[in-house]
Amino acid sequence: MTAATAPPPTSPAPATVPAAPRRAAGRRRLTPYLLLLAGVAWLLVFFVAPMVYQASTSVQTGSLDEGFKVTWHVATYWDALREYWPHFLRSLLYSGIATAACLAIGYPLAYTIAFRAGRWRNVVLVLVIAPFFTSFLIRTLAWETILADQGPVVSFLNTVHVLDVTSWLHITQGDRVLATPLAVVCGLTYNFLPFMILPLYTSLERIDGRLHEASGDLYATPFTTFRKVTFPLSLPGVVAGTLLTFIPASGDYINAELLGSTNQKMIGNVIQSQFLRVLDYPTAAALSFILMAAILAIVTVYIRRAGTEELV
Repeated sequence: MTAATAPPPTSPAPATVPAAPRRAAGRRRLTPYLLLLAGVAWLLVFFVAPMVYQASTSVQTGSLDEGFKVTWHVATYWDALREYWPHFLRSLLYSGIATAACLAIGYPLAYTIAFRAGRWRNVVLVLVIAPFFTSFLIRTLAWETILADQGPVVSFLNTVHVLDVTSWLHITQGDRVLATPLAVVCGLTYNFLPFMILPLYTSLERIDGRLHEASGDLYATPFTTFRKVTFPLSLPGVVAGTLLTFIPASGDYINAELLGSTNQKMIGNVIQSQFLRVLDYPTAAALSFILMAAILAIVTVYIRRAGTEELV
């Protein structure tokens, strides 16, 4: 007689998670996506939908009386680029010069605010953003008064013979500054200067002052400290400031309209005219997409060149 064998041990049943904690965990996982819904909806309504509509408009043919129909007429892009390429080059040139001028003016000012302003820092920052309290149009119109032919600025420039040099460089005309490239660039520089100063200040303000002290302890000159420590650490602000200045300046048309002449029209003026005066919507839409593609290409190359390996 053999002894009865004991039944094999059974593994314990897995513990089940109560339904309430599971639902709570699911809600926690969904919360970030729910918070994004408002931003995604905003982008879909005010960015994606207009872009799709503009893309369809750019390949339409017809007239305002007969109506426009999508005929996939992509030759509109080539025709627009062939006719208005000088305006594209002029826009990129003016915006590039204005961006460089903003950097040359804004960096010393941002540096002073970050490291030298002391208790006056908040006051100076308010003065930097104070122009935003006034309309963009009014600020540009004010430059018509500043650069008036009989105004003190032009009189002073004539007295010191600066306009003789600028006229030789073909950026002014005779004794006039208005209706010249210099006036348009001055307007762009003034209007977009705060977009350069604020990112630069934010980047410089984050630099630890002890790094400057350590550089001095290692017998570095102030210029070497700036070149080896301050400027490399502030490059994120330089990149952000140049992008925030160059991109809107490229599509601006107010400054060229009010401070320039027909010889200084930028591509923004052409797009505005095609949309509101000529009523050639396909050409206007094609020009808008060409401008966007050009800026996107320039920004992509610039950001790649300003990568971390390039910044060190």
